[in-house]
Amino acid sequence: MSNVIYLDNNATTAVAPEVRQAMEPFLGPYYGNPSSVHTFGGQVARHVDKARQQLAQLLGCGPAEILFTSCGTESDNAAIRSALEVSPGRRHLVTTRVEHPAVLNLCRKLAKDAADGTGYRLTEVPVDSQGMLELADVGNALGDNTAVVSVMWANNETGVIFPVERIGAMCRDRGVLFHTDAVQAVGKVPMRLCELPIDMLSLSGHKLHAPKGVGALYIRRGVGFRPFLVGGHQEANRRGGTEAVPLIVALGKAAELAYDRLATEQTRVRKLRDRLERELLRRCPDARLNGHPEQRLPNTANISFEYVEGEAILLMLDEHGICASSGSACTTGSLEPSHVLRAMGVPYTAAHGSVRFSLSVYNTDDQIDKVLEVLPPIIRRLREMSPFGREKLAAPD
Repeated sequence: MSNVIYLDNNATTAVAPEVRQAMEPFLGPYYGNPSSVHTFGGQVARHVDKARQQLAQLLGCGPAEILFTSCGTESDNAAIRSALEVSPGRRHLVTTRVEHPAVLNLCRKLAKDAADGTGYRLTEVPVDSQGMLELADVGNALGDNTAVVSVMWANNETGVIFPVERIGAMCRDRGVLFHTDAVQAVGKVPMRLCELPIDMLSLSGHKLHAPKGVGALYIRRGVGFRPFLVGGHQEANRRGGTEAVPLIVALGKAAELAYDRLATEQTRVRKLRDRLERELLRRCPDARLNGHPEQRLPNTANISFEYVEGEAILLMLDEHGICASSGSACTTGSLEPSHVLRAMGVPYTAAHGSVRFSLSVYNTDDQIDKVLEVLPPIIRRLREMSPFGREKLAAPD
């Protein structure tokens, strides 16, 4: 589908050609089990070790601090549940109102039985109208009974970047474990985890041009950990189950590519995003940016077009081969406005007309030109069909 203009990279990414090439031998001749003692299996194990080193380079940590998983959701669950197990007697969780469902729904599930004494107390820290956290709110939420704080590095819907270094420092001062869901941030912003007060970090391969079905969890050296999947001795006794070698090799190669492309993310991709955003806001009256104008990922723009439905916009864009999103792919199909935009206080008329554009290194200037040609007429047409939009169009300037 070479004619598709794909601007939904926060949902998933195309598998890079170099990644497909790297994993292919492990779907064929190199099929040995990396835990086997014979040479045939041992040579496969060496490639798993290489992938761990490649990912460690991207994250700025030690290879031994990386645990391979099946996805970001597993990593989030493993981190939070382990933090609770290694913090006996502490019954309090802290997260934010704008977390990905992999974190927010887990925390709410753990908290729902609090009334009968089997659950945990949960604090959900609010955000402001730009999707930003107040550090004081995080600090005020911490107590002697807090087991873990889980705050995402960057929001999947708005791209807003949270001050994880400062939050981690507050947690460390209070003896509280700190986990960050960095699924959207890894590969888009530079990281040196060896220098940051982060205890655990989650990531997912399919957000950085590796296949679906592989992720990783960074566990800082010295942090106690209880396995989420109990079985064999794999992953240094931290996750049972035979390693998914082709996917792990693919993630390693994707991490290597992402490390080499960090400058491109911060320059060329950001420039494309900024032009798309600037021109849409200029050409479409009553459009607004959701999220902080500066403290965002370089690839993400969330724009609300008032008086129209986001789903209708997406359907019309799809007719032109343009892929975007109305929010998180994990909540697609819900008729409710995004929980992130609701937490930011975005007006109802704008929240329902929000579209997330998320770019990658594979997007081009010509593709952005096409979106700018197609989308403004779509917005005007939909407003003409909407009673609220017609009133606005008919109103005198």
